[in-house]
Amino acid sequence: MNDASVFIELVTEWAWIGWLVLIAVFLVIEMLTLDFTFLMLALGSVVGLIMGLVGLPLWAQLIIAAAAAALFILFIRPPLLRRLHRSEDPTKSNVDALIGLRGTALADITQITGQVKVSNGDTWTARAESGVTIPLGSPVLITAINGATAVVRPAND
Repeated sequence: MNDASVFIELVTEWAWIGWLVLIAVFLVIEMLTLDFTFLMLALGSVVGLIMGLVGLPLWAQLIIAAAAAALFILFIRPPLLRRLHRSEDPTKSNVDALIGLRGTALADITQITGQVKVSNGDTWTARAESGVTIPLGSPVLITAINGATAVVRPAND
């Protein structure tokens, strides 16, 4: 026996340890990401482990594990994600809730500076979306938030 065949035989004989390590790593990553992708990879690794315990060669274990993981990702993960996100509150919050709100210019608003009183009662520094100057007291519409600055345009009713 040459060194290569001894190595291949050794890897094949102890492949089950590799599968267990992969399963553990994928489960730890899944606990950190909570996206079900690594859970599906862990399940594919379980299939690979089972194929190894049945006695299939390593190349067959790898192919079957990869195919199983792909099938799990394509067919099991989407319903799990839908079920997970089913009870989420669709209401926008934080900065996302400000987009589309109306306000009033508290000072002239240019592309550089300005101030706006938003309809929810907040006062924000503001800048104009385009090259126009929005005069004091004009109604505005918030189109974006850039850091701590509201990007606004004149509200055309």
